[in-house]
Amino acid sequence: MFELTKLGWSSFQQLCLSITREILGQTVESFLDTYDGGRDGAFIGNWKAIGQEGLSGKFVIQCKFTSRENHNIIASDLEDEISKVKRLVSTNNCDSYILMTNAGVTGKQAEEINKQFQDAGVKYFQIFGKTWINQQILENKRLRMLVPRVYGIGDLSQILDERAYAQTRAILETLREDLSKVVVTEAYRKAIAALNDYGFVLLLGEPAVGKTTIASMLAMAAIDNWNSSILKLDSPEKTVEHWNPNEPTQFFWIDDAFGVSQYEEDLVRRWNHIFPQLSSMLNGGSKVVLTSRDYIYKRAVKVLKTSVFPRLLESQVIIDVQDLTIEERRQILYNHMKLGRQPGSFRTAVKPHLESIASHKRFIPESARRLSNPFFTKNLPISNYYLAEFIEKREDFLKEVLKNLDTDSKAALGLIFIRKNHLQSPISLEVTEIDVLSRLGSNLAGCITALEALNGSLVYYSTGEGQPFWTYKHPTIGDAYSAILSESPEQIGIYLLGVDISDLFGQCTCGNMDLENAIIIPESLFPEVMKKIEIAKSGPYINNAYQGWTLDSMVQRFLSYRCSREFLSRYIDANPDLLETVSQPGLYLSAVSEVGLAVRLYEVGLLPEKNRKAFVNCVSNYAIDGQDLFAMDNEKIKTLFTKSEFTKLIDRVREELPSKLENVRTDFEYNHREEDSAEDTMRPFIDTLEVLKRYYGENFEIDEILDEQTRLMNDWISENTPPEQDINKTEFRSLESMETVKTLRSIFDDVDE
Repeated sequence: MFELTKLGWSSFQQLCLSITREILGQTVESFLDTYDGGRDGAFIGNWKAIGQEGLSGKFVIQCKFTSRENHNIIASDLEDEISKVKRLVSTNNCDSYILMTNAGVTGKQAEEINKQFQDAGVKYFQIFGKTWINQQILENKRLRMLVPRVYGIGDLSQILDERAYAQTRAILETLREDLSKVVVTEAYRKAIAALNDYGFVLLLGEPAVGKTTIASMLAMAAIDNWNSSILKLDSPEKTVEHWNPNEPTQFFWIDDAFGVSQYEEDLVRRWNHIFPQLSSMLNGGSKVVLTSRDYIYKRAVKVLKTSVFPRLLESQVIIDVQDLTIEERRQILYNHMKLGRQPGSFRTAVKPHLESIASHKRFIPESARRLSNPFFTKNLPISNYYLAEFIEKREDFLKEVLKNLDTDSKAALGLIFIRKNHLQSPISLEVTEIDVLSRLGSNLAGCITALEALNGSLVYYSTGEGQPFWTYKHPTIGDAYSAILSESPEQIGIYLLGVDISDLFGQCTCGNMDLENAIIIPESLFPEVMKKIEIAKSGPYINNAYQGWTLDSMVQRFLSYRCSREFLSRYIDANPDLLETVSQPGLYLSAVSEVGLAVRLYEVGLLPEKNRKAFVNCVSNYAIDGQDLFAMDNEKIKTLFTKSEFTKLIDRVREELPSKLENVRTDFEYNHREEDSAEDTMRPFIDTLEVLKRYYGENFEIDEILDEQTRLMNDWISENTPPEQDINKTEFRSLESMETVKTLRSIFDDVDE
């Protein structure tokens, strides 16, 4: 059932080690040199074999791996071992001998082999073949978690129940090929520990280092071990929306939580908004896995409210997945080369160079995937120099691959890009998209043919939520395509014709705003962008990704974070009413789009003085009335105040707000909704008290009022919080760091067999 021949000799030894620990209940003393002494592992102690009396003494474990499918082991296969066994017996280092093999074992051959070893002086001999090993994998969920590659080399329908299998097939089937090649890294073990201790983990790393792969391993283990429902989502709102308090085993997985290829501040603020609910989910037993590119998280962490979600302050939940040991790099490269699409001649030619490739400072798992696929190595000379360039300049190399594609293939990648890496199948094009294809020299039929040819190399045909779609094989392909677009004003113009307005807002900047992987719209195309925005504003707009967000707020956020002064100046000239809008921001200042735009316009000198004063007056009144004190708490808003204006605000809040706090608190209590937790209802009031404490905590009278309001608030929260139910929280058992297989033999020894 499990294709054990795909493991390779080193991974098979690790599997045998795991079986010895988990199934046979023995801690192996060490794995020894393959060429020294005839022992892959050993232990001293007591052991009761299945159907046997208890045994004691010195035990030797030997792993016999074969790359030949359907091979049955015979006595002659072990002739080299017999002389080693005799030497071990003579030196009193072997009482019992356990042989594990991925070959088949017939009853007749088992008898002959047993006699061989008995004649060599072994007191007890046991052979475990592929049938027995398959059965252990089938019956032991933890073993599968220890060796998650088996999910990719086995029949999932035999492991999982019907419901879990159907769900897994929909969510993880696209990763099946990758799962067959995964390596249990230290990052994976740390992620297991984080989920155990905190129910939450954030996986960080540069593109293509294995974040999604580790998340898929965790998801697979959750399905397998607890029959969890796996929810792979794309927004903070959907995370809360799909939470079921009565299902404590839910597993939530959100890739690129703070932006796909660029930092998205509005997305980060939306996470801040749902953090209280996220805490409730985790306290109820749910597990949550987020992934993010490291450079995006470095910007996001400056805005994330760790005070509301303190789990982010725990260093153990934030895991850098790209810190790989040399042994992990070797195993990753071996697995991809062994199970990749390269012919034997290529693997033989590249074999002497694999050690240096794995040791290269810029080696990442994606490097191994590309090297193992002939599509990426068509014109690659096999030498140390060119292979090092292949790894070192991986981004430039990928761009060259895309540039050298035929016209239809380029157009097909462009369609996926326009559809934000999710091109539904069967493909139905908008009129503007048909025009785009025509200008690129292609058509729908040509694109479909190209997609089918590129499937498995640059693109992937997948299914999600019952709907098939085309997507990039890896997000770095979208990054490379974006870079190519940015280099060609003509192509950017064509792109603007077909791109959806929400994708324009998420992928582009008008002028250079120093956002990684953004498509920079040149000044010559500013009129086209403005025209596209006006067309979108003139009609109804529906986009599930921005459910609850108006098009106006999307426009304002785009102007705030993705537009140069030159574009803003032109836009305001065409839309002067916008200045009045930003002068009167709505409540919840931390979330409304007008605040960011007011700050941006002031920074670039485009906010007139009367509008600045109106903004200051509005946010000041919110603070004085106790509705929203964000103006006192946010450094960017403070820049819009003159020194005297801010001093006046501080004085008025001190004089007027304390006496109003009773009414402010009871208003929140009155507006409490049953579906919200009491603490979530009071979160704005908690924030208000914290701000007041920082500013006026040394004032005895005010401090007394704050303490009293805090007490009354906590009493109300306690009275309106139902008692905690006993929840059997799901836990992964911690995974110990595996011993490294100590051997003079290169892991790449049999890579070309």
